Amino acid sequence: MEQQFDEIFKSLQKSTFRAKFKLSAADKKYIADKGIDTIRSHCQDFVKKRLAPAVIPNDGKQTPMRGHPVFVAQHATACCCRGCISKWHKIPSGCELSEAEQEYLVDLVMSWIARQVD
Repeated sequence: MEQQFDEIFKSLQKSTFRAKFKLSAADKKYIADKGIDTIRSHCQDFVKKRLAPAVIPNDGKQTPMRGHPVFVAQHATACCCRGCISKWHKIPSGCELSEAEQEYLVDLVMSWIARQVD
């Protein structure tokens, strides 16, 4: 899967908007303090509650730009709203995300985070 993510990350880096996202020192400290398993749990929760429903009333505005390392990573990986997920990852809007689709998004976000903290 990491090889597939390499290709996605290369494409995302061609976007000026996506390429500008980096984890701050505070984000990295938060990850170190909480542990990667807790960060993954937060990511799973954000994806399930903010992205998985078929209808999201505030789609396009549900993910803050900062405040949590996962939020930064979601924007960097185009996993921030259903519109971006549809455009970049070809997962259609308007239907609930499957468990496999949610897992894919979480794995992608966590891969980006791991690359930032290494």
